[in-house]
Amino acid sequence: MEPGRGAGALPGTEKAAGAAQGKGRVNFPFPYTPYSIQEDFMANLYDVLEAGKVGIFESPTGTGKSLSLICGALSWLRDFEEKKKQEEARLLADEHSGQDKQQQPTSCSAEASNCQGSAGELVWITEFMQKKEEQAMVDRLKEEQIRRKKREDRLEKIRHNVQLKYASKRKRLEDDETQRLLQLSKEILSTELGSDVLEQLDHEEEELILAEYESDEEKKVELGLDDDDDDDLEEEHVTKIYYCSRTHSQLAQFVHEVQKSPFGEEIRLVSLGSRQNLCVNEEVRHLGAVQLINDRCVEMQKNKHVPFCLLHSGKKSEGEESEGKKRRVSRAVCPFYSYEQMQFLRDEVLVKVKDIEQLVALGKETKACPYYGSRYAIPAAQLVVLPYQMLLHESTRCASGIKLKDQVVIIDEAHNLIDTITCIYSAEVRGSQLCCAHSQLLQYMERYRKRLKAKNLMYIKQILYLLERFVSILGGNVNQNPNAQSISQAGTELKSINDFLFQSQIDNINLFKVQRYCEKSLISRKLFGFVERYGATSVVKINKEKQKMAGLQNFLLTLHQGPDKAAIQCHPVEVEDGQPKMASPLMQIEGFLSALTSANQDGRVILNWQGTVAKSSLKFLLLNPAVHFAKVLKECRAAIIAGGTMQPVSDFREQLLSCAIGADRVVEFSCGHVIPPDNILPIILCSGPSNQQLEFTYQKRDLPHMMDEMGRILGNLCNVVPGGVVCFFPSYEYEKQVYTHWEGTGLLTRLATKKKIFQEPKKANQVEQVLAEYTKCIKRCSQVGGHVTGALLFSVVGGKMSEGINFSDDLGRCVVMVGMPYPNIKSPELQEKMAYLDKTMPRTAGQPPSKMLIENLCMKAVNQSIGRAIRHQKDFASILLVDHRYARPSVFNKLPQWIKERTEIKPTFGLAFAALRKVPFTQDARRERDSKTSLSVEGCRLATLSVAEETPLPSLPLSPPID
Repeated sequence: MEPGRGAGALPGTEKAAGAAQGKGRVNFPFPYTPYSIQEDFMANLYDVLEAGKVGIFESPTGTGKSLSLICGALSWLRDFEEKKKQEEARLLADEHSGQDKQQQPTSCSAEASNCQGSAGELVWITEFMQKKEEQAMVDRLKEEQIRRKKREDRLEKIRHNVQLKYASKRKRLEDDETQRLLQLSKEILSTELGSDVLEQLDHEEEELILAEYESDEEKKVELGLDDDDDDDLEEEHVTKIYYCSRTHSQLAQFVHEVQKSPFGEEIRLVSLGSRQNLCVNEEVRHLGAVQLINDRCVEMQKNKHVPFCLLHSGKKSEGEESEGKKRRVSRAVCPFYSYEQMQFLRDEVLVKVKDIEQLVALGKETKACPYYGSRYAIPAAQLVVLPYQMLLHESTRCASGIKLKDQVVIIDEAHNLIDTITCIYSAEVRGSQLCCAHSQLLQYMERYRKRLKAKNLMYIKQILYLLERFVSILGGNVNQNPNAQSISQAGTELKSINDFLFQSQIDNINLFKVQRYCEKSLISRKLFGFVERYGATSVVKINKEKQKMAGLQNFLLTLHQGPDKAAIQCHPVEVEDGQPKMASPLMQIEGFLSALTSANQDGRVILNWQGTVAKSSLKFLLLNPAVHFAKVLKECRAAIIAGGTMQPVSDFREQLLSCAIGADRVVEFSCGHVIPPDNILPIILCSGPSNQQLEFTYQKRDLPHMMDEMGRILGNLCNVVPGGVVCFFPSYEYEKQVYTHWEGTGLLTRLATKKKIFQEPKKANQVEQVLAEYTKCIKRCSQVGGHVTGALLFSVVGGKMSEGINFSDDLGRCVVMVGMPYPNIKSPELQEKMAYLDKTMPRTAGQPPSKMLIENLCMKAVNQSIGRAIRHQKDFASILLVDHRYARPSVFNKLPQWIKERTEIKPTFGLAFAALRKVPFTQDARRERDSKTSLSVEGCRLATLSVAEETPLPSLPLSPPID
């Protein structure tokens, strides 16, 4: 810990101003002596936040990027809060003097009004309005001070008074006992009134019927907490930092870094997540599918706001009385949705830093919902940690209570930010899903036609018509089995949104209203419950006890199968506990309908015909991710886009930032690595051992002599490089082709005498097993010795092992990149993206934007892959870029700065091989080298082999790697 850090709301508060004024430097508390590059990182970060700009920050893995982000950003927040308090104190101190002066300007203004007429009146009015605004500001500051004082006192009391926790626990035990007695009373009544039980079970079907729908024009009150209920939970949003990353494991790691930092004891941090990750209600968690969990939670929360007397007295509400029906209010209420307990959980979260797992454990202990409890903590939190999708998806952001106005946003691991936004706002539906949804919805409407209101029937018929037209444009008929309807000619066609709407003959339907209806009526959840309960052949039952009403099932089957229609089989979307589960296909179709409301120029609809209607699909492709990211940038005060490998950054500027902010607001910062210069040797190899020029283009890479040359290169490498060698191929198909060729020529056998060979599996669930065997082999070889000196791993760029895997130390002493992994330019999606950029973006250095896009996609993938080797300060490795095209200036300049400045271009293999032999691979060479080096490594955490959680976040999946 640094001396003189001071105390207060955040570390270093008292010393910050003096340090900044006296030394011209900001006081950055740090858990150990930072590297110089970390100091530069924090200083530049501080300046960007202070100036309210957008920063693109690159800091290689192993340089302490997370701690630099934490200490730099929280130091700025510390100073900002201190300045704000000083300004508030000044304004409040001047209040009395301002009130004394208020009368004098009024009389002077009156005299001026008498003397100067209308001109004087204008001056008087202007001064009056200014004074009024100043007084309003002072009043607002007073209220904020009162709220802040109340919050600080409450949190301080919780932090130091353990009796409050015991009182809360005793209250929970009392509530549990009350609930147990209530349940016992219900069971006794059920035993005595058996006939009523049967009737009540029948009435459970009422939950499936859509409630009367009112549009936004008719009903302005949004669904949610009543104003009277959430007074205690509503607070003004303090200035805060929103930090987001790609996976929950990365977020958990960041929270642990915060806990270890000097800010860990005092910072008010809240971790946000999806219901799937935070729900502690086992009944809801067992639904499995993300959308089902979301809808069920909303329904149970909605039931919580029904008056208590209606829930338990059996009385009918005014609306029900007027209808003259016997519908009863649903009794399905979440026991964890308790205001009192959620307030307690909120305060516990703010008192001490907790990650997602700790938050869930606290929710179970306090019997409070962690999902809503954490959301209630957002206003008072200083640091909010959340996944990409929750921040980048607008509707999710609003539903979570996230307000970006004048706040700071930090997006970490942002190298795939453009792809993430594109994927979030893209959607695809198959023909089988369209037919299945039409069949289910038609059955639902026929079953409840007499019970549904006219407006519900109108919207259901509109949705049925939309589904019918979507299937029709794919060349099918909703009244026939999609698996039996063949497509005469397979192919792909792209259309603008307007052209698609006109061709589908749905341009007369207001999709915005249909979208709002789907969201507010929860029709997809109702439909799922309907099909699950009375399961036609399209759904596999999950709960065996719910298989009832055989007569109704026969009725549904009759509707479902008709004379000309076979039963529609819908594909299970998830498997849990061995049971296939069916999320209603309507849920996914709602996402497609929402995408169709985008501006015509921002997206395209892809019609893909594949053999049968069932396999054919409709896909919305977002072309302009900037239109969605602009909403984030326009609201927030400042934004930081950070990552270990951000090159090439031109994509971020042109595709994300250009339409939202000016170029003068964008700041770029890239720092070097902490490793000594001799610890890494990047080589661009232009020719092989037989002087064959290395050019792995799509036309040449399949040639036998090109594959043989690559084999000779690997054979030589394996002779001199101990430990692990990781070889990246452009695609799975090419890796398989080369492997088969080498198998036939006997090269694999020769390689196996030096290295045990492993291949990256295509299935994600097999990756960890292969990595474990690869690691075990290398460790065994280093301990035992012998002819086999390690392992050779064949991997694929953009695959499972090119991102999130650390090949540190002996696991990756050499990384080989075979060719340049350009994306498939024949892909319709990529072709449309290229055409869009050529139409909307200016040329760069004489090159069209489409060519720059292809090159940037290639080099991003390369940079991610070659960054797997160096993971900490004492690590060392060589990098071999096997293709002479890497030496081209336009390509070479897109390598990360810390790699580019150390890269050697070798025209012949002999020169490259001689350079590789100088790398200190052996233990003796390392000891000799280390004895000459006296670099401080205090606080450096040695990395070990780790697999990042690559599962996409619930409900909003990430884009697949380009192959």
